[in-house]
Amino acid sequence: MQTVRQRLTRRQDVAAMADATAPGGALRRTMGLWQLTLLSVGATLGTGIFVVLGEAVPKAGPAIVVSFVLAGVTALFSALSYAELAGMIPGSGSSYSYTYATLGELVAWVCGWCLILEYGVSVAAVAVGWGQYVNELLDLVFGVTLPASLSAPPGTGGVLNVPAAAIVVLAMVVLLRGARESAVINVIMVAVKIAALVMFCAVAFTAFHAGNFQPLFPLGAAGMSAGAASLFFSYIGFDAASTAGEEAKNPQRDLPRAIILSLVLVTALYVLVAVAALGAMPWQKFAGTEATLGEVLVRAVGGGTLWPVLLSVGAVVATTSVVLTVQYGQIRILFSMSRDGLVPPVFSRVHAQSGVPRANTVIVSSFIAVLAALVPLGSLADATSIGTLFAFGLVNIAVVLLRRRNPDAPRSFRVPLSPLLPLLGVAACGYMLCSLGADTWIAFGAWMAAGLVVYWLYGMKHSTLGRPGTPVKETV
Repeated sequence: MQTVRQRLTRRQDVAAMADATAPGGALRRTMGLWQLTLLSVGATLGTGIFVVLGEAVPKAGPAIVVSFVLAGVTALFSALSYAELAGMIPGSGSSYSYTYATLGELVAWVCGWCLILEYGVSVAAVAVGWGQYVNELLDLVFGVTLPASLSAPPGTGGVLNVPAAAIVVLAMVVLLRGARESAVINVIMVAVKIAALVMFCAVAFTAFHAGNFQPLFPLGAAGMSAGAASLFFSYIGFDAASTAGEEAKNPQRDLPRAIILSLVLVTALYVLVAVAALGAMPWQKFAGTEATLGEVLVRAVGGGTLWPVLLSVGAVVATTSVVLTVQYGQIRILFSMSRDGLVPPVFSRVHAQSGVPRANTVIVSSFIAVLAALVPLGSLADATSIGTLFAFGLVNIAVVLLRRRNPDAPRSFRVPLSPLLPLLGVAACGYMLCSLGADTWIAFGAWMAAGLVVYWLYGMKHSTLGRPGTPVKETV
């Protein structure tokens, strides 16, 4: 009989996790390097630029360009740690699985609960942004928009955000077809949104005014930090490749490469677009904008509706891609937690023909659709950022601990200058956590309290490591 301390600190074996198979069936290995890279790009590129930029610029002013770099560097520290652990533990659990192997079951549960917040809420947030760009496109092409009652959540002038819920349901339909089919659709959408952002930069730079960047820090260093904390929401997608560990053809080789490649590409595009947008329109005019880049072209560049229409099409495709890929990641996180017994087995049942956890997909998508229909964008984005920063901090700690406990374990990628860079990653995450508002912290505390209750009532009792005859590793 395990003691309470043993239950809370029991750890998964790294070798066993790499070969784990859910009782409900195994996922199919169909993804190569570029599919994994574009999965991460699809989950990342678009959110901060198309959706959150209008809310972040008023916090930092022109320093939002520096905020993007700061958020990107913070993400890079964590990306290196993700790359090392993804090469060691090629499962679907992402940082949840990594902490289970290093910090014990209770911390793994906390990390998994953060990931549920990170992935599920971010899908809802991007879905809200998708609805905004659909309205912008309808207005530009047909001169009509959806009524506020059907395109905005309660508290912001509406009753139900129907477009936001609709895109989540559409993504669910695609995901139910299988990982290979979803990856092909994602590749097409990523190509479209990169082309849209390159087009925006080419047009916006024709109206560039260097004076818009004076002063660079009108709201001080605190404003720049607050902007970075909000924009960190834009970088959550790079770890999406780590949730595809059990569907990658060669996970030890391809997962680390995909994670690093996607983050470098996305950060470069974010900074380029931010410079073009701020150069074309003074930062004071960003307040209250929704389809931000489209308004930059209309207000600052002019020249008719052609460019705004093309950009809005690209934005709709971009946000669709983010919804699809992040929703995929959320489903795979719950798949891993279910396989470990911490959530009900329905989440790890795999359909024999499609190779997809169907019930998991439907349940998760339904919950996210309701959330997207009823909650405003700003609240969703901040809640996502705090969950992401906690999870990233734990991944950095996991790298340091595994280097100490399993120094000779095979690693297809090693974080350079360890433990310095992982510890810098922890410090950077902590710095940006301190920049988030009190309301966000209160909501996060309530979410974590609810998670601990669920773990105490269900997860601790049903964990596979608690079954008779299962060897238990305790943290030290």
